[in-house]
This record gives sequence, structure tokens and C-alpha cells, in this order.
Amino acid sequence: MEAENMHFETKILDSRLASLPLIAQTRGAAGLDLRACLNRQMTVGPEEVHKIPTGLAVYIKDPGLMGLVILRSSVALGGLELANGVGLVDSDYQGEIMLLVRNPTSYPIRVNPLDRLAQLVITPCIAFRAAVVNEFSEVTERGTGGLGSTGAK
Repeated sequence: MEAENMHFETKILDSRLASLPLIAQTRGAAGLDLRACLNRQMTVGPEEVHKIPTGLAVYIKDPGLMGLVILRSSVALGGLELANGVGLVDSDYQGEIMLLVRNPTSYPIRVNPLDRLAQLVITPCIAFRAAVVNEFSEVTERGTGGLGSTGAK
């Protein structure tokens, strides 16, 4: 798929974003920056979790696509993480994208208004229906072997 042919709708919910670029910054960039749409600096204390608005709502429209919200590397280097690891934006979701950030460190971390915290990446998604069965249709070599069952090397 050519990126130029993939379109989704974006609503700006925070007027401060109107003057900032809402497209990938380079031709090879994979993500759209998501910013902390805060009115004042926020401190995320050790082991705290906070919900941060991004000021953007999206409508991806195509059920064959989904959005992934991924923390920017520079933010991870500073200590913050997404509490849910990676966020998922379904193609039919139309609400504001929110970031659930967690501070796993022993020191407070400051987040400033309009800091770039994460990126929205659009990727293919395979829709499926799970068939509920009493037994699987075949037994694999691994079977029910769990963590480490295929060896360390």
C-alpha cells in the first residue's frame, strides 16, 4: 500500500495543535507525533500512573487498519513508559487519543505542555472470529508447552 493512498480523518480538539505539523515529519517517518495537551506542567511521581490527553481524535475508517500508540524513544530514555505497553486505536474509534503514562523510576518525572510523548502508527489489522471448541482440530509439536519449552537457544 502506498502511504499517499491511505487516509484517515483527524479532529484537532486542542487549538494549540492547529499551528503544529500533523503529518509525518519526513517521507520515511512511520508515525504521527502525539503531544501532551496539558494546561500546565505535570509531575509524574514514582510508581504513579496518569492519563494525558493528546488533543487529537482520529477516525481510521478502514477495518483492515488499526492504530498503534507507541512511546517515543526519547521519552523512554527519560524514564516514562506507557502503562499499557502499546495502545490500540480501533478503526471505528472516534474519541480523543489518551496516553496512560507510568513512572517506574524512584524519582519524579516532569511532563510539559505540548511535549511529544508518543507516536500513532497505522498498520494492517486482520479481522477474525474465534471458534470456541472443546478440543483443537490438531495437536502441534509444541502443544501446551509454555515459557521456555522450546529451549533457551
